[in-house]
Order: sequence, then C-alpha cells, then structure tokens
Amino acid sequence: MFALCIKTKNFHWHVSGPHFHDYHLLLDDQADQIFATTDAIADRVRKIGGRTLRSIGHIARLQRILDNDADYVTALDMLAELREDNQRLTVRLRHTHALCEEHGDIATVSLLEQLVDEAERRAWFLFEATRRERSWRMAAGTRDRGP
Repeated sequence: MFALCIKTKNFHWHVSGPHFHDYHLLLDDQADQIFATTDAIADRVRKIGGRTLRSIGHIARLQRILDNDADYVTALDMLAELREDNQRLTVRLRHTHALCEEHGDIATVSLLEQLVDEAERRAWFLFEATRRERSWRMAAGTRDRGP
C-alpha cells in the first residue's frame, strides 16, 4: 500500500497537461485515501499478533507495485498505470480475503472488503477520467489500453 501511495503522490506532483487541475486533485485524494488505509491495516496486523513495517527498506523488500521513476510520463499514461496497479491490488486483496475467510478471521475479512471496494472505486475513477480522451485517441487510430 505504501508503494502505491508514493507512486500516486509521485504522479500527483508531476502530472501536467490540459487537465492538470482535475488530475492533480484526483491523485491527491487517492493518495490520501491509500495512506489512510495503511494505519487500519497495521492496526489489524498488530491485533492478530503480527509485525508491521519498520522502515522504507522493509517496504521496498515487500513491495509488489512497480516504481515509475521516469522523468516524464503523460497524464493519460499515469492514470492508466495507476488504474492497472489498483486492479492488481484488488486481485491480491481478494486472494487474501479468501485465505482469511478460510481461517475464520471475520474482522480481517471485513477490512479487506472495504479495501477492495476502495481500490475498485479508485480504478473506476481513473478509467472514467480518461474515457473521453481514450475514445478520441481510438478514433484517431492510436492504441487504447482499455479498462
């Protein structure tokens, strides 16, 4: 989650183009939402006797979201990449949900359901934010990355 949060903030800080204001605010809201989930996750981990993250290095060793350190990324590519990251996160959350259900951990199941809903909402917003431009690009003959 931290890697997705930082990546979303990175794109928030570096987005540019004609829709700068809207994308800048969207990505800021999404990064704040993702950051807020990290405390709920850490609290749940501690409640069931687990250990939480301890450092940036620890986060880097566990991260599954790829960094994007490119000097320039188009706004549409940023949104598409974050949409895909949120979709992949949803798949991992659903897998974890199934494991928790199997072990009768209903509190974690409940938390995961909320996190799945939030990740799906972020992916949906990122998809819809680029729909018109993707449609225009397709009409112009350029490749669309789809939802």
